[in-house]
Amino acid sequence: MLTPENAALAVIDVQGRLASLMHEREALVRNLRILIQGARLLEMPIFWLEQYPKGLGATVPEIAELLSGEEPIAKMSFSACGQEEFLKRLNACDRRRILLAGIEAHVCVYQTARDLLEQEREVEIVVDAISSRTAANKQVGVEKMLRAGAEPTSVETALFELMRTAEAPRFKEVAKLVR
Repeated sequence: MLTPENAALAVIDVQGRLASLMHEREALVRNLRILIQGARLLEMPIFWLEQYPKGLGATVPEIAELLSGEEPIAKMSFSACGQEEFLKRLNACDRRRILLAGIEAHVCVYQTARDLLEQEREVEIVVDAISSRTAANKQVGVEKMLRAGAEPTSVETALFELMRTAEAPRFKEVAKLVR
């Protein structure tokens, strides 16, 4: 079970021109915003990743504004695990369960999931908060992650699992995000 004490969120490469090309972009951004706001309310560690920002541009403003106070981790490898700074921060927070969100499902999200699973971490892919340029590529990415051992979840499922009960301290605030 996900708890705020055992889980972290990785937001992968929601950047510039590439983000504008995503399949169902509006739903992706809306769901990412809810997920990030919920993770912040629940005081979970959030890892903010950017693939080659000099070439792909910065994280889109509607996501970056929610990550103020966090420091993005620039990477050249498709997997976040190829970036030493990500591994350093991940190990420092000592979380075994990682929620993955962002783009593209069949490249950077998939390769990050695979590498985290190889490190014997538990990976949950937030299926309604990931995308690719095409629905077919998203499907391929999701299927490959599931076959590798990742678990599927959704924004709402993850947030309510993290809280477990309507008596959770931030329940009303988090519930408002999904309504």
